[in-house]
Amino acid sequence: MNRITPVFRSRKDTLLSIYFTAGYPQADSTVLIAEALEKAGVDIIEIGMPYSDPLADGPVIQHSSEVSLKNGMSIKVLFDQLQDLRARVSIPVLLMGYINPVLQYGIENFCKKCAETGVDGVIIPDLPLYEYETFYKDTFEKTGISNIFLVTPQTTEERIRKIDSLSTGFIYLLSASSTTGTTPDFEKAAETYFSRIKSMQLKTPTMIGFGIRDNKTFMQVKNHADGAIIGTAFVRILGEQNYMEKIPSFIQSIRG
Repeated sequence: MNRITPVFRSRKDTLLSIYFTAGYPQADSTVLIAEALEKAGVDIIEIGMPYSDPLADGPVIQHSSEVSLKNGMSIKVLFDQLQDLRARVSIPVLLMGYINPVLQYGIENFCKKCAETGVDGVIIPDLPLYEYETFYKDTFEKTGISNIFLVTPQTTEERIRKIDSLSTGFIYLLSASSTTGTTPDFEKAAETYFSRIKSMQLKTPTMIGFGIRDNKTFMQVKNHADGAIIGTAFVRILGEQNYMEKIPSFIQSIRG
């Protein structure tokens, strides 16, 4: 059992997960930002692995990836930076990115490095469910790394049930089928999509992402999932002056 499961088992309120891109805004800012997020009261951290063709990302996260790559970030560099992660950060840490760089690094090597550095799970949106189950599931399970699957409003019940059976961390509910940074209609989604998921009584906890940016949208998640994921709104903060000083107040403004 990695660090993800205990967080959900012991939760007393809506969990908050924050995404940011490794190597942004500075090449060496990754672990410093992770430390600051834990101190500010975040429950889970998602570190993005930059990619040159981030199709599912909106302009803010695309820009952060461009800067990160110019700063020399790669999967190898990221793992080097994470060597002392667990001496400084105790909450669950996930890596999020696209499958091509992971395949180039090697799935087995990637999972081993995750385990060595204390990474608890990964979110790879373009890793097909069939390929994961057929080729990679054993490697993930052997190394204790959770693979977090994504569900959209269009995902069929059959597929959701399959995802639920394979999940060991949580299920990532995309509030809309769009790119990051969009603003979906949460109330409309709650009437149909979120209610449908809740009625399925899944064994795996759920977290909602895409469009959550402030206390209002965070509170809208409360009745529909175990937690909320914020990316674009936080990455915007990292693009400002004195961003480290602004992290605590940003997290406080989300929680209210």
